[in-house]
Amino acid sequence: MTNASTWIWRGFGGFVLFFMLTPLALVILFSFGNSAVTTFPMGGVSFKWYDELFSNIYFWGAFKNSLIVGSSVGVTSTVVGTMAALALARMQPRIALPTMMIMAAPVMVPPLVVGLALMVFYVTVGLKLSVFTVILSHLVFTQPFVILIVHARMIGFDYAAVDSARDLGASPLRAFFTVTLPIVRPTVIGAAFIAMALSLDDFIITFFTISGGNTLPTFIWGMIRTQTDPTINAIATLLVALTVGSSLVAMWVTKYRG
Repeated sequence: MTNASTWIWRGFGGFVLFFMLTPLALVILFSFGNSAVTTFPMGGVSFKWYDELFSNIYFWGAFKNSLIVGSSVGVTSTVVGTMAALALARMQPRIALPTMMIMAAPVMVPPLVVGLALMVFYVTVGLKLSVFTVILSHLVFTQPFVILIVHARMIGFDYAAVDSARDLGASPLRAFFTVTLPIVRPTVIGAAFIAMALSLDDFIITFFTISGGNTLPTFIWGMIRTQTDPTINAIATLLVALTVGSSLVAMWVTKYRG
């Protein structure tokens, strides 16, 4: 009976994985097809759609914007989030816990509501929608992830080495860069890559807070509305490579073990 139950659960788990990964695998597979129709047979293996994608000047504009937004969000959210996590780790739990819950509120609110609220806010204060407002908007929902990740590392941090450095005359800033940062560096770098992956993949909030231009997700949306050739699969594959690659690097750097 136990063996039967085990095989049932394994079969169910395999079905779930198949259902989740097959659409992604098909997108990647059809991006290398030669047929103009995204269905079998593929008509052979070809880089035709990647050639067409790379010859599209609008793609390079969206790619540039995504890199600007992703890198800016990664750096800014990491710096600010790390400082916030260090401060929260030193607070009393009765103060730190509600503070973290307030900071994490944008993550618990549907992205549609966050995007709409941010758009209304920018229009109200007279801030023109642009790549800059997209960066500010992405910081709203990536910041809590960085804070939670770094804070989790700082909970078990031994401050004895920091206190010793301070006793020997090191300033708070020097003690941070020479003692604290080298110890928590893998966690900080991993949090930065996670923030970048979340930023690169976002569509809803970007759609509401960008006026002119595109990022890769909004560029895909625009292509779907006008055409259905496999070039869309090519750009989707590149986006998957960027986001999944960032996540894998983050897990490797932070020594993630599941």
